[in-house]
Amino acid sequence: MRPPIWQPPIELSPKESTVVKRIRKAKLFVFLRQIRHELFDSDFQLELAKIFKDSSVGLCPVSPAQLALFIILQAYTGVSDDEGIEAIEMDRRWQLVLDCLDCEKAPFSKGTLVKFRALLISHSFDRRLIEKTVEMAKICGGYNSTSLKIALDSSPLWGAARVEDTYNLLGHALRKALSIIAEINQDSLENVASKFGADVVAKTSLKAALDLDWDNPEARNIALSNILQTLNSVESQINQTTDLNDSTAQQVQSNLAIARQIETQDVEEAADGSPKLRQGVAKDRRISIEDKDMRHGRKSRSQKFDGFKRHVAKDLDLGMVRAVGITSANAPEASVTLDIEQDLKQQQVTIRELHIDRAYLTSHFVKQRTPDLTIICKPWKVRNGKLFDKNAFVLDWDNSLILCPNGISLPFHEGGIVHFPEDECLACPLRSQCTTSKHGRTISIHPDESLLVELRQRQTTEVGRAQLRQRVSVEHTLAHIGHWQGDQARYLGLRKNLFDLRRMAVVHNLHVLARISHTTPENSSLIPAA
Repeated sequence: MRPPIWQPPIELSPKESTVVKRIRKAKLFVFLRQIRHELFDSDFQLELAKIFKDSSVGLCPVSPAQLALFIILQAYTGVSDDEGIEAIEMDRRWQLVLDCLDCEKAPFSKGTLVKFRALLISHSFDRRLIEKTVEMAKICGGYNSTSLKIALDSSPLWGAARVEDTYNLLGHALRKALSIIAEINQDSLENVASKFGADVVAKTSLKAALDLDWDNPEARNIALSNILQTLNSVESQINQTTDLNDSTAQQVQSNLAIARQIETQDVEEAADGSPKLRQGVAKDRRISIEDKDMRHGRKSRSQKFDGFKRHVAKDLDLGMVRAVGITSANAPEASVTLDIEQDLKQQQVTIRELHIDRAYLTSHFVKQRTPDLTIICKPWKVRNGKLFDKNAFVLDWDNSLILCPNGISLPFHEGGIVHFPEDECLACPLRSQCTTSKHGRTISIHPDESLLVELRQRQTTEVGRAQLRQRVSVEHTLAHIGHWQGDQARYLGLRKNLFDLRRMAVVHNLHVLARISHTTPENSSLIPAA
């Protein structure tokens, strides 16, 4: 059964007017009440209806527009599903927006909400919510450009799952495998673990159960050996049992495979053949059992974090977030740009200016740029102590020649190294200012040297420096989103956290839309009559 079009009243009732007057700070409640009929117009509600059908029996169909409004309010207030359902029944601000003033029971259940959120994610309709706010802002502000000035930046997002060391990762994976068997057999974890000879993983604390001197390296190796022996024993017995159905066996084997993944990345063989912890950190090391996407990351050389990076692409002219992305913490910033581009393609827009920091210089936006795209970025600093740096050498791009300060020219190509003749450098009167090498000066030409030269030249002009400062705007936007979302992820995994980031972008865009509608009332129908 397809849910009906939601047609809430537009004008404020006397009761609603009283509620509105009492709202002092959380003005987004008021703004959503004023614009809900335009944000969720009939066309947009039909789009929502295509992906959502109410499955309740004996109840009136639930409007997906109400559910979508709930998700926006949930992002704005930072509450859980249960807290949000309670807020509908207790908080008149929520009732004002959802058109259920003075209701004693929420118009939908938590189960309906969970189903709706899953459908939004599976159909990527969370992206569509961002697009709708952008469409409204364009109408409100009279903005019609399809060629954008985009600023792109990222910030850390700590993961929601527990980060564990190798011993506990192995024990956790084993415990999950045995817990599945215990649940199917309606038995306790302790009994099942005992049957498989894995009593140690059923304890509250693995390390306490092992009861070793953890400051002793030899004791730690013994502990690792014991855990791996337990893993081998459990895996062998499970492979021989026929008591598990296919579904259960697949879940158990999945957790055992995770344990083997941990062993492969963290354990190596010592000289005597015994297992020991690997020195250093394996590439793309898994750090959590519950969240397979979490990784170690660095904000700087000294600041580390565990989880994800959130990326925001902001339209500098409109002030709106156009697209967002989530990557694991160890992924290069540039890896998100393909997803960002796909989101922008859905909006049928192109980028004319890309404002980025140096971490995005390896992105496909830069490598595959067209002549129509201008890259705005601080260049890498060129340093050579007290000697001539690369800026002292003139690059003749028309003839592919590089000219040294003494007038010696040689051919060059991007990505290559220019070696000036040893005899010329030895006889050069500027040698003491240029190089200390006995073999002459060398200059490395970056694979994208032409772009770096352009960036350095732009930094020397007043206009260029003003352009560089425009990227600060996206940093402010990231701070605003961080204010609502916090520094820790709400969900496990990349996709659910992308959903969460997208709805935070919707909250940000609604605040921008509110400012636009109040500064350009002549172009907007969003301001209600007094």
